[in-house]
Amino acid sequence: MNARIGDWLIVPPGPHESHGRRGQIVGLLHPDGSPPYRVRWLDDDHESLVFPPPDAHLERHAPGGDPPGPDGRNRPALT
Repeated sequence: MNARIGDWLIVPPGPHESHGRRGQIVGLLHPDGSPPYRVRWLDDDHESLVFPPPDAHLERHAPGGDPPGPDGRNRPALT
């Protein structure tokens, strides 16, 4: 898994969790984009250093695009 600044990290819910987490990559520790990543989480705006679990995946950042929704697809813009 190799990320770029601005990509979205999608972490599905665990076995005893009701929802997954979505966060934006705001920092990289390695120039090749390998973990760990500094991630700003959408649900609480908290930043943390993350080694993604095996079931996590990345969504490439689309400039001006909306953050991905619960299913990993982009959410429509709010009007």
